[in-house]
Amino acid sequence: MSDNPPSGQPGQPPLEPGVPQPAAGPSVCPRHPDREAYVRCQRCGRPACPECQRPAAVGIQCVDCVREAARTSPSARTVFGGRATDGTPVVTYTIIAICAVAYLAQRANPSVTQNFAFAPFLGWTEPWRFVTAAFLHSPSTIFHILLNMFALWSLGQYLEPMLGRARFAALYLISGIGGQVAVTLLAGSPTIAGLRAGLDDAWLTPVVGASGAIFGLFGALLVLNRHLGRSSAAMYATIAINAAFGFFYPGISWQAHLGGLVTGVVCAGVIVVFRRQGVRHLVWAALAAVLVLLVVVTVVKYLTVPEVIRELSIFG
Repeated sequence: MSDNPPSGQPGQPPLEPGVPQPAAGPSVCPRHPDREAYVRCQRCGRPACPECQRPAAVGIQCVDCVREAARTSPSARTVFGGRATDGTPVVTYTIIAICAVAYLAQRANPSVTQNFAFAPFLGWTEPWRFVTAAFLHSPSTIFHILLNMFALWSLGQYLEPMLGRARFAALYLISGIGGQVAVTLLAGSPTIAGLRAGLDDAWLTPVVGASGAIFGLFGALLVLNRHLGRSSAAMYATIAINAAFGFFYPGISWQAHLGGLVTGVVCAGVIVVFRRQGVRHLVWAALAAVLVLLVVVTVVKYLTVPEVIRELSIFG
């Protein structure tokens, strides 16, 4: 008889001296004990039935090892440090869907606009309006939402895959808030006498629309393209036309456009600065700092306003 150790069953790795060996008999899949398994995972050596097998670079791996490898391996990143995706602008489509549903709700029930539109005199007592107004549009015309959603769709397809979904969502939200902050800062210093005389109407005028957030995307695009060495010549004309439209067309808040644009530029600058691997995790703290700065300057503005005006809570 030969003194060589047995080579094991077909489809199994050879037995090694000094290593505990599985008991003799047919192998069963750990995930499906009622099934025999004739193939072992190349990574952990456990049996795997056909349902639990996944092709790997060399041989077969079990689903548990594939899942563990996906969890521990570094994810692909965009040029600005975001998590790479398949290119589908999911956040963009989600925002468009939210705006569309909100518009239908506004048309069906006017109280939706009254409850969620932004006006400077409501910002102190109902601060959520700084956010919700960026998802509402004028219910009296469909062109407002159509123009904004087309601009969002065009910009989102370019920016979201470049930034990653989380950074793009943060850029949109913070820019939208920045637009309402600018509306508040530029609404003047209202007084009771001024409100009664109609001199401080800007403090009472409601504002809705994604324009502030979209102008933030415009501003971010200029910064990111400059960093990448890409031309934004065509974008300058688009921004100028939209900016002029806000000055000459009644009911358009150029203040929100300006605030969104400046906020978007600042947010994009933060994303560029913290794009590298060593400091990538700091980008969220920096974006949070931008948001905190917006809150601080807004609070300071409200504290300069007479308390009786600051505490108003209904449309007048």
